[in-house]
Amino acid sequence: MIWDNTLIFSTNQAVTADAASTNVLDLGKTGAPFGGSAIVRDLGVGNEVPISVLVTETFNNLTSMNVKVDRSPDNATWTTVYQSGEVPLANLVAGYQFKCPAELDLGVNARYVRLYYDITGTAPTTGKITAGVVAARQTNSAMGVAI
Repeated sequence: MIWDNTLIFSTNQAVTADAASTNVLDLGKTGAPFGGSAIVRDLGVGNEVPISVLVTETFNNLTSMNVKVDRSPDNATWTTVYQSGEVPLANLVAGYQFKCPAELDLGVNARYVRLYYDITGTAPTTGKITAGVVAARQTNSAMGVAI
């Protein structure tokens, strides 16, 4: 996989409770270029946007985790546009790769995007995530399987 530091949501982020990703991606302000028509944002048009969410340290205690992709027009009010589904503790070992969207929905026009780690059960004392938009996903194993 190829990672770009400007497109990272989390770098070995310890997730010990429900939490938003350390970083929020700001997709930029829309407007009108000099002498041109207003630019309209639509994240759903164009190529797929691969997101990689990797467990980099094995989790303990919790029952399951759900990774959500959220969008916001103002970096304050968030709407979930995708969920990975509940992944049980037994799978949350170092190397596990969450199944995340390969593309954002047509018409998604918010300025900000983040991940949200939703914990079910007891708060973990160990467990870390690295996540971000990547040039392409690692494909030598299926999503939802430890690599």
